[in-house]
Amino acid sequence: MEDDLPMDTSRDLFHFTDGAQAYAGRYLHRQDNPLHTHSFMEIAFTLGGRATHHCLAGRRELEARDVVVLRPGVWHGYEDCHELELYNCCFSSELLRRELSWMRDDPLLGHLLWAGPYASHGRGTLALRLDPDTFDECVRELESLSALRHLPPGEYRGDLIARLTLIFGVLARSVVRSAGAGSAQLQQSHPAVGRVMRMLEADIARPWTLAELAEQLHLAPGYLVRLFKAATGLPPIAYLAQLRVEHAAVLLLHSDEPVTAVGRAVGWPDQNYFARRFKAHYGLSATTYRQRFATYADHHGVPADAEPVTSALK
Repeated sequence: MEDDLPMDTSRDLFHFTDGAQAYAGRYLHRQDNPLHTHSFMEIAFTLGGRATHHCLAGRRELEARDVVVLRPGVWHGYEDCHELELYNCCFSSELLRRELSWMRDDPLLGHLLWAGPYASHGRGTLALRLDPDTFDECVRELESLSALRHLPPGEYRGDLIARLTLIFGVLARSVVRSAGAGSAQLQQSHPAVGRVMRMLEADIARPWTLAELAEQLHLAPGYLVRLFKAATGLPPIAYLAQLRVEHAAVLLLHSDEPVTAVGRAVGWPDQNYFARRFKAHYGLSATTYRQRFATYADHHGVPADAEPVTSALK
C-alpha cells in the first residue's frame, strides 16, 4: 500500500483522511477482498482478471471493462479473485452536495449517481459494461485524476472536479446508450425537482410531508410526485428515506452515538421504524452493521493486501 493515500483502509470501513475529497488508483487483488463498506462514493473499473462482486444486490461475475458504481454505506466485496485489477475512483458526498450539486438536475448524470443506484433492484449500486473505446477513455481520465494526488490540492481543486466530471459524463452517456433511452428521457428536469432535493438535503431530520413540500413550491402534491419520480425514479419522500439511511450509515460508522440517537438524528425517532428502514436498505440491522463494519472500515476502498499498480495502462 502506498504511504500517501488520502484514506484509512486499515479496517472494514474505508474513509478519506485529512480533508481529501477524491482519489483514483489502480490495485491488483490476488486474494479475495472481504466484505467492507465506505463513507464515500466509489466507482470500480475492472482493468483485467476476474472475480465475483458480492453486494446486497447479489453476486455478479466481473471481467475486463465491467464497472460498478456504489453509493456511500453500501457493503461489498470480491470473491474468487484471479489477478483482479481494478481502478478505483472514490469521491466524497460533500463534493456532490456542493461543487457538483448541479449534477442532480442533469438527466444523464442524475441517473448515474442517484436514480440508477437508488432503484429498488440496485440496492445502492449500478453495474454496467463499457465498450473498449469508452473504457479506454475513462482510464485516460482516471490516470489524469490519479496524477493530481501528488499536486497541491488547493491549487488543483478545479482540475480534480473537472476530471471527475469528464469521467461521469463518459459513464452516463454509456448508461443511456446501453439502456436505449430515447430523447424524451433526456429532457431537463423541472426546476422544482432540484429545489426539493436541496430542501431535503439541507434538513433531513425535519418531519417533511409531501403536502408541505408541495405547498412551499406552489404545486399540487400529485404533480410534484410525477415531476420528481420522472427525474429521479422515486417520489420525494422515498428519496428522503434514501438520504436518511445513507446518513445513518455514516453516523453508525464514524460516531459512538447510540443507535436510537442515530435514528433521531436522521429524522426517524421511532426506534422500531428506524430499525425496519435501515434493515430494508442494507440487509442488516443497524447494530449488526456497526459491529461488522465500524471496526474494519474502508476509508478509501482498498484492502491492506491489495497491491498498488503504478505503471500506466498499455
